[in-house]
This record gives sequence, C-alpha cells and structure tokens, in this order.
Amino acid sequence: MNDRLSALLFLRRVQEQDLARTDRWIEAEQQRQAEEERRRERARPEPPEWVLELGIGDGSPPLAVHAGDCVFLSKRRRPVSADEARRLIVGGTVGSCDACRPDTALGLVE
Repeated sequence: MNDRLSALLFLRRVQEQDLARTDRWIEAEQQRQAEEERRRERARPEPPEWVLELGIGDGSPPLAVHAGDCVFLSKRRRPVSADEARRLIVGGTVGSCDACRPDTALGLVE
C-alpha cells in the first residue's frame, strides 16, 4: 500500500470512530430528554375538575364555569368544587362555557 492510501484508510477508521462516538452522544441525549419529559409529566399537577373564569380587574364578576381541561380557559381562573360550580350556574351568578358544557357534565341540563 502506498502512503496516501494508508493515510486515507486511517482517516476513514478515525472518522468511523468519531461517528460512533457521536451516535452514542445522541442516544444518551435522547434518553436524558425522554427522562426529563417523564419527570415533568410526573411533577405536573392534575388539572382541577372545574374552573371558574374570573373577570378582568379587581371586583369584576366571574365570567363562566369551565371543565378543567377546556381549551378556552383564560389565565384568570381559579379551581372550584363540583358543588360550587353547580351553585354558581344554577344561581345565575355565571354562565357555563359553550364549548366544554359543564352544565351538562354536572347534570344540570340534559
């Protein structure tokens, strides 16, 4: 073998080793990220079953009752019990969300 071919074959072996090492790093990082995601999922609290959407500003009346997983929840909210949600809806204090229909889920409307 000539010197140039030997050098190229050597370079190829080095690059294969570098690629294998990089693949191991990628695999380790993917495992670390998957574990981090599992840890975040375990640490994430369960959403409340029922939520009261609050008005803007102090003293503003609440706006609506939502299911805890409603996609239309605003950031202004507080969890409420099922009994309180029923009382608020039946008392006419607030309405119920038209999307998640907590009044139906709470057995207030058929």
